[in-house]
Amino acid sequence: MIADQIVVIGGGSAALCAAIAARRAGARVTLIERAPQTLRGGNTRHARNFRLQHPPNCDFSDGDYSAQEFADDLSRATQGSGNPELTARLITESAQLPAWLHSVGVRLQTRRQGRLPVSRKTAFLLGGGKALINALYGYAAGIGVNIEYDCTAAQLHLHKNRVTAITLNQHHRQRIVQPQALILASGGAQANRSWLAQHWGERADGLINRGTPYAQGELLLALLAAGAQAVGDPQRAYLVAVDARSPPDDGGIITRIRAMPEGIVVNRDGERFHDESADSGSTRYALWGRLVADCPGQIAYLLLDSRGICLAPPTLYPPLTAPTMSDLAAQLALPVAAVERSLMTDHAAAHHPLPLSTPPFAAYPIRPGITFTYHGLAVDTDTRVRLTSGQVIDNLFAAGTIMAPNLCPQGYLSGLMLSISLVFGRLAGEAAAGYVNT
Repeated sequence: MIADQIVVIGGGSAALCAAIAARRAGARVTLIERAPQTLRGGNTRHARNFRLQHPPNCDFSDGDYSAQEFADDLSRATQGSGNPELTARLITESAQLPAWLHSVGVRLQTRRQGRLPVSRKTAFLLGGGKALINALYGYAAGIGVNIEYDCTAAQLHLHKNRVTAITLNQHHRQRIVQPQALILASGGAQANRSWLAQHWGERADGLINRGTPYAQGELLLALLAAGAQAVGDPQRAYLVAVDARSPPDDGGIITRIRAMPEGIVVNRDGERFHDESADSGSTRYALWGRLVADCPGQIAYLLLDSRGICLAPPTLYPPLTAPTMSDLAAQLALPVAAVERSLMTDHAAAHHPLPLSTPPFAAYPIRPGITFTYHGLAVDTDTRVRLTSGQVIDNLFAAGTIMAPNLCPQGYLSGLMLSISLVFGRLAGEAAAGYVNT
């Protein structure tokens, strides 16, 4: 029986930070994780780093990253479309993340360890996202947060501008609980294939979900239908190029394909559709996700010769290989003549210092991998969910991906989503505890 003051819906970093912050503030807290314990943690399990402002030469980064530079980077990425008050709060609070995470048992990689690329603008988690999740769950349980696994919040009961109850399903049993406040940190709807099809049409069939399959978005969609204010665009999503052989869900960062500048990329008709060397920054990953999503059948192929194979970063799956490019095209069921024309066009454009001519030849099949959608709930500066009427739902707070489009309704920066989850998870927990203690 759940008789706690605050219920947190979700099992990733936003939910855990919210639960810990609320419990530290003296509230009785239960966290509802839809996944089984072995798959807990949402998309955070696949995270590596988070973005934060920091002074020069701190333990985890060379150089400095000022609040102004952070703001400028985010404004460029989103074309200034984020909520300015929430953006300012994110940047200010991000500076406190290393100390706060250290206090709950999370460790960051230091410059001296040198096992991951040094990043001036982000901090890397020691052990990655899974280590972060394990540390947060262990700390939460240690301070008395009640954790319920395999538990689904099936329905929110609203009366005017309050949540009055929640219907929970767990182990084929249904029960209704009545917390004083609710924190919604259950992510977006990127794993909901039918919802994606409504907004993406036939392109949805070719999407691979890089993260948790439990991000179905039912509560998000139910709240929007009940009068919550939407933010963002359901037809936008953060896409990257992934190996087409990846699992339909939960493949994570290791499925990403990154060697486009070392070869050429053709669609299923054997035609090139973008200059592979035109983009060299980290944004190229999202660029190729969008490009492949617009290809016929949402499929493309990265073609390499022996030089490209040597230069390509390590991948989860080995490339498909053949002694000649014609044999490779045939193996991929690509029109051989069209592939040869694409190679000739590439060579004439001097795309490579050397042409793709040295065997063996290799290919990676590519599809668009979806990480999250730019569609969620509008919130105020205290993370309360807004209504289309202009009011807020007094005792309903939101954190993480479900409210991230308030800050990032388009574009992206490396490590941004984890920063949003960590910062606003903690803020939502503190705000909810303040509400129930008033």
